[in-house]
This record gives sequence, C-alpha cells and structure tokens, in this order.
Amino acid sequence: MAHTNSTIPALNTGQQPIPLSPLALAVRRFRKHRMAMAGLWLLGFLLLYVTFAGFFVHGYCTPLSQELKGEAWANCNITSIKLQPPSVLNPMGTDVIGRDILARTVYGGQISMLIGISAAFVEVLLGALIGAVAAYYGGWVDGILMRFTEAMLNIPSLFLLIIGARFFGRDMPSINIMGRELTGSVIVIVLIIGATSWMYLARIVRANILSLREMDYVSAARALGASDARIIFTHLLPNTVAPLIVSSTLGVASAIISEAYISFLGLGVQGATATWGNMLDGAYRYLETAPWLWFFPGSLILLTVLGINFVGDGLRDAFDPRSTRHI
Repeated sequence: MAHTNSTIPALNTGQQPIPLSPLALAVRRFRKHRMAMAGLWLLGFLLLYVTFAGFFVHGYCTPLSQELKGEAWANCNITSIKLQPPSVLNPMGTDVIGRDILARTVYGGQISMLIGISAAFVEVLLGALIGAVAAYYGGWVDGILMRFTEAMLNIPSLFLLIIGARFFGRDMPSINIMGRELTGSVIVIVLIIGATSWMYLARIVRANILSLREMDYVSAARALGASDARIIFTHLLPNTVAPLIVSSTLGVASAIISEAYISFLGLGVQGATATWGNMLDGAYRYLETAPWLWFFPGSLILLTVLGINFVGDGLRDAFDPRSTRHI
C-alpha cells in the first residue's frame, strides 16, 4: 500500500496508517530540510552569543582598572590602545577610539536583532491587517486600501528610511528598555522599516482571504452572529499563518540589512548605542590597515541573514500544501 503525504507508516501491516495533521506535516518537512536545519542551528548559536557571551567574557578599560562587564565594557574606551589587532585581552581587536570590538558585537547584536524582530512585527501587523480588511469587505474599502498599497510600492523604502533617520532620528529622546539606554533613533528606524515593508505581505494575505471568505465555515460563523472582527481574527487570519510566518522570518533579515545600510551612511542608530550596522560606519577607511573593524561585525550580519534566509526557505517549503519535498 502506497503511503500518501498525510499519513505515516503503521507499526505493522494489520494497522491503518496514522493520519498527520497539517502542522505535523509542516514540522516533518522542515526537519528534513537540511539547509533550514543548518540555518536554525546557526541562528541558535548567534542568539546564544549575543544573549549570554556578556556574562562569561569580560575586559579591562585600562590595564590598571577593575573588570568591566555589561554595556559599560562595550562603551569604555582608551585611546592609547586604539586600532589594536586581535589579542588575548581583546580577541577581536579595538576600534578607532579604543573600544573593544568583541564587547560591541555582543551588545550591538542585541540591538540589531531587536531592530529586526520589532520591524518584522510592525510589517506583519500592518500587512496582515490591511490585507485582511481589504479582502473581507471588498468594494470601495478594497479599492482604497489596494491603491494606497500600490502607491507605497512606488516609493523607494530606502529613500524614506534615509530621510526619516536624518530628520527625526537625531531629535528623539533616549529611552530605557530593560536596563539598556537606547537612543531614540532606534524607535524611528524600527517604525520606518516596518511601515515601508508591509505591502507585499498585504497583497498575499488579501489573495488568500479572498478565497477563504466564501468557505462554508465563514458563512456559518456569520449566520451565528459572529462579528466581522471575530471572523477576521479567529477564522480567516489563522488560516493564512503560513505566509505570515515566512514573511516575518524574512522580514527580520531585511530589517537588519536595512539598518546596516543607513548606519554605513552615518544615519543609523546614533550615540553610544552599538549595532552591527553602525560598527561598520567609517570602517571602509581601514579596509587594509585594520580589517578587524569590518570583518567581525560584517561576518555576524552575513551569518545572521544567511541563517534567517535558510530558515525562511524551509518554512516556505514546509507550509506549502502542494510541496512533496522532504516527505
């Protein structure tokens, strides 16, 4: 007896095949996707690095000072050891004002990932809401929202990001999140990245819900008196979870790269708050004389984006009901 994609082999020939739920099928496909699993392990390592490395690795601001841990270590500088190559005391070297590169990659990675995750959340929230409302109500509501979406698609998001960071990022007050002092430019960058990257997701969600809104279970819910909001958030959006998960995953990588773009131009996160992106600001002047300035933060950005893209590809294949890969 041939086994279909929705069953697993029985323990013996006298038993019927055990059916698999769609979620179980997706997990099975994902676990058999080698690149996705490699990306998941890579992301796990990077998350452990930025989360816990600061507890185990410490440094000295000066040879005679006490040990420094936490963000104080990342921002502590001494000009007499500026542009020092990797050594035992500074495994990744020091920057142009004598700050430890290792400490800044640890605490800068926390901010880079925070920006990526927060911007992806804004992207998914806007894209899912606009796409769902446009598809569910149709008519003039759909027309207005889709024309607005098309107008946003015609505006270069990088241009808006540069303009917003230039005119709003420097004037925002600093904020304190879980004991971390963050410049207001972090909030501006998150909002601009999220507000300029939701359009493709909105069109995907709209297309899915246009087909789902005519299903019998939606008609039954409407007949039972369910409100429009309940139908959208309880019955329609949960059935479009696949594109939402894939988009949120890839959106994190896109946001990290976008922040690195503008930070390289000197318009990213300002002040003492380190990110992998703003560590690259000015590093082009030392491409040959001090390659550790760009190699370590650049490599971490590269590995993070690769890991996220591998996981995103695996999720896309796993949630595709027509996919026969990795079964």
